[in-house]
Amino acid sequence: MRLDEDSDTAGRSHTAGVAVRFRCGHGADAAEARVTLRQDCPLCMLLAETARSREQLLRRVAPAGRAALARETRIGVEYEWICSRGHSRYQASVRETLTGPGCPKCRKNAQAPAARGEGGVPFMKPGLKTRTSRAEQKLRMLLGEHIRLPHRVNAIRINRTFYGKPEVWPDIIIPALRVAIEYDSPGRDKTSHRGLKEASDREKDAALEEVGWAVIRVRADGLEKLGPHSIVCAGVTAGLVDEVLAMLVMIRGPEAVAALMGSEPSG
Repeated sequence: MRLDEDSDTAGRSHTAGVAVRFRCGHGADAAEARVTLRQDCPLCMLLAETARSREQLLRRVAPAGRAALARETRIGVEYEWICSRGHSRYQASVRETLTGPGCPKCRKNAQAPAARGEGGVPFMKPGLKTRTSRAEQKLRMLLGEHIRLPHRVNAIRINRTFYGKPEVWPDIIIPALRVAIEYDSPGRDKTSHRGLKEASDREKDAALEEVGWAVIRVRADGLEKLGPHSIVCAGVTAGLVDEVLAMLVMIRGPEAVAALMGSEPSG
């Protein structure tokens, strides 16, 4: 690619027409490159921030665009995409596809009156595969020693679409309190839950708040607070669990939290 082709290109040169190659291998061929940047191309950076792979993105694009998307570096360029639910194909930029609402018909269906009536309803989505860290598992285990946590819900309906879906999948769901708990860590590469992923987290929280849910975000390993119900910590400890319980009391009141202690597990 050339630096004057698209303003999405990071580190744009003041010299028009300079052939650039990125650290990830995308861009100009090695033999043609006049400049090699010590960073991934904008598309690879966005994929990393949204925890996606290029292979996953390629499965969503229309066949005619796959060859071009395989070597694409820009995030503002538009492609034709295939809806996973069988709706008509639609045009959208790479950025919108990775961070936006997805298929227009899916978005419209999620905003329909019938769908809005289901907003805020927790449910079990069979076959849902999400990555659960050891820290998240430990937090659930320690919190479960104090209050009963349901084991038969893993998703919550919302009144919009989030990455093309009419639901979100918090780490821990407490239906009786209408509170979701998210454990955020920057990961080994220290980039997770930052940048565009942080914006995505804020959008997810807003979608839950719209349907009457509160979100407690546990922000670990150097991440800063994201909202009024954030708890900053260095790791999962008994002290952290006490802070989460205190936050639950602050949000829903002592009587509501006390009612969950020693009660039977809910669905």
